[in-house]
Amino acid sequence: MRIGLITPEPGHPVLAATTALLAAEHVVEAVDPAAPGDACLRPADVYLLKARTPQALDLARELERRGVPVVNSAAATARCQDRTEMAALALRAGLPFAATRTYASLAAYARGASVPSPVVVKSRRSHRGDLVARADDAPAVRELALAWPQEPVVVQDYAPNSGWDHKLWAIGDRVFSALRRSELAPEGDGPTPPPALGELPSGWAALVREVGVVFALDVYGVDVIDTGGGTPLIVDVNAFPGIRGQSGAPEALAELALRRATGRTRTAS
Repeated sequence: MRIGLITPEPGHPVLAATTALLAAEHVVEAVDPAAPGDACLRPADVYLLKARTPQALDLARELERRGVPVVNSAAATARCQDRTEMAALALRAGLPFAATRTYASLAAYARGASVPSPVVVKSRRSHRGDLVARADDAPAVRELALAWPQEPVVVQDYAPNSGWDHKLWAIGDRVFSALRRSELAPEGDGPTPPPALGELPSGWAALVREVGVVFALDVYGVDVIDTGGGTPLIVDVNAFPGIRGQSGAPEALAELALRRATGRTRTAS
C-alpha cells in the first residue's frame, strides 16, 4: 500500500511513529500542502490530512474528486474550523454542546455587551494563535476588543466546572483521554495527568464516538468539561489533533489508514 501524509510536519510524534509502523511493508510519503508536487498525478491509496490550511484543503478536495480516500475529508476538516457551524451542527444533533452566539467582530459585541455573568470569547475560525479568553464582565470584554477589534467571534456562557478540561481523542473506534488544566481556570495551565479511559464518567466514550458520526470524522478531538456529577458539556471539536503521548495511538492510526486504503469501513469495538 501507498499511504500519503498531507502535512508540513511529517516529524510530528504521532505521524512519525505511525510511519515507522507502516514503513516495513508499505510506502509512506509526506506531501507538503504548500508544494504538493505530483500528489494528484500519482496518488496514494489513502491520505491522512494533518493540516488545515486552504492549500491543504484544496489538495484534499482534488484527491477526493479523483476518488482517493482522505482521512479526515476536506469537508469534515473545514467544518471543524468554523465554530459557528460546529455549534449549530452539534446542537441540531442533540449533542451537549455549549450554546454559541456569533458576532461579526469583537468590537461590535463589546459595544452592546451586557455581561451579567462570565462568558468565553473565541475566534469564530479555529486556527493557531486564535482568541480563547474568559471575560467576567463588560469592561473585560471591552479590554479584549482593544486587542482584537475586527476579529469575528463566538461567545459562550462560562459553565462552572472543576477547572480541568477532559481532552478526549478518537482514532476510528479507539478513544483516548487525558486531563488538562483549563487555560480559563484562575490557576492557569498545569500538568496533564493521563486518566485511564475506564475512569471517565459513564457514557462519555460513547459520546465521543457519537461526535465522530455527527461530524463525519475518523481522527478527532473532543474537549469536554464536567459541569457536575459527570454531566458533560462539549466546548470544542478538532479534526486530526496531535494526540501526543497516548499509548496505542500510532497503532490505531496505522490500522485505520490500512482499512481506509482497502475500502473497509469502521468496525465496532
